[in-house]
Amino acid sequence: MGTHLPSTEFDGTAVDDQREADAEAVMGEPPAPMVQLLGPDGKLGFDPVFTDYARKLTPEVLRGLYADMAAIRRFDVEATALQRQGQLALWVPLTGQEAAQIGSGRASQPQDYIFPTYREHGVALTRNVDLAELLRQFRGVSNGGWNPKDTNFHLYTLVLAAQTLHAVGYAMGIQRDQKLAATAAGTGNPAAEPAAAVIAYFGDGASSEGDVHESMVFASSYNAPVVFFCQNNHWAISVPTEVQTKVPLSNRAKGYGFPGIRVDGNDVIAVHAVTEWALEHARQGKGPVLIEAFTYRVGAHTTADDPTKYRQAAEEDAWKAKDPLARLEKYLRSEGMADQEFFAKVKADGDELAAYVRRTTHDLETPDIRTAFANTYAEAHPLVAEELAWFEEYSAGFAGEEPAANQARQAVTAQASPKAGH
Repeated sequence: MGTHLPSTEFDGTAVDDQREADAEAVMGEPPAPMVQLLGPDGKLGFDPVFTDYARKLTPEVLRGLYADMAAIRRFDVEATALQRQGQLALWVPLTGQEAAQIGSGRASQPQDYIFPTYREHGVALTRNVDLAELLRQFRGVSNGGWNPKDTNFHLYTLVLAAQTLHAVGYAMGIQRDQKLAATAAGTGNPAAEPAAAVIAYFGDGASSEGDVHESMVFASSYNAPVVFFCQNNHWAISVPTEVQTKVPLSNRAKGYGFPGIRVDGNDVIAVHAVTEWALEHARQGKGPVLIEAFTYRVGAHTTADDPTKYRQAAEEDAWKAKDPLARLEKYLRSEGMADQEFFAKVKADGDELAAYVRRTTHDLETPDIRTAFANTYAEAHPLVAEELAWFEEYSAGFAGEEPAANQARQAVTAQASPKAGH
């Protein structure tokens, strides 16, 4: 007997792009082409624009892209296990989206600045963020976990689409810094510093937020050097993409007057090529670009989600056949660019990374609750000082108890304080 899911207002919606193509036909527009270079069969195709970019990828670089995707998938599995074991409060899986993240991240340059959402673990890897540090936020021991100034990779943004506004503002700041530097040099031309651009990541669900619209209006008006990178993974928690839009999301760029490109988000070669082109476009002062990476969230939205409540296993299976790692492995093997020894080493390196992350996470110490008082304001505040004094007096009554239980009680008491939040 087949599985039957509860009826919802989304029953009958398509899970691929045919419905969007039908909508475009009604409007008299041809279906938006999707850039794909490496198909699910592992065979390399041709594109009149982006094949030239793909040809620059040496066998060494291609092996590196595979190793990165394999490493971040292994990390994702380990982080999910850590959450299930109570070591993390929450985890946001990325499995299925490795090509979209690794391809775009590796196409960026060190001077570029990245604004992620909360799922860009693969991009973090490409920016040399310590993945164990990344878990500090999900364990609840840090408000961030890393210093963005070290890697030009911003802290995760949990508020949907808020980072798109930040990204455009940062990009506009880059413009102005370059003009000021040129004026100071007395040349009127851009300074000798390498040109930089910004990438703003967001999802198909966030594309319905007003912040995305506002950020694109400003980016277009000021010709800001920003690339909007939308990972269309088909599900905004339990809401399918077809509810967010009736046409490809990349088409929205037309309304703002800048290029929009849909790319196969499971094709790491195509993603790298398209992102490299878009970043060049932005750095050269030609304005923003919207990239829609057509991919799929194979697992849950977060570890608090159960996708079996709103989608069929057959849908997941269909997308697993388009797996980004499997298609690149086929290509590397068929072209003689990698042998079994290489893949064995990649697996061993992934296990080593997982062990490091597990060990480091277990060793993380819970910060003193007093830091919450110290970090409330930049300067001392009398109400916070009063709350801290009450807390110190109250917690002294538990001095003889087991430290862990004592600290947990203190945290709950502090949150329940009548003056908390003043």
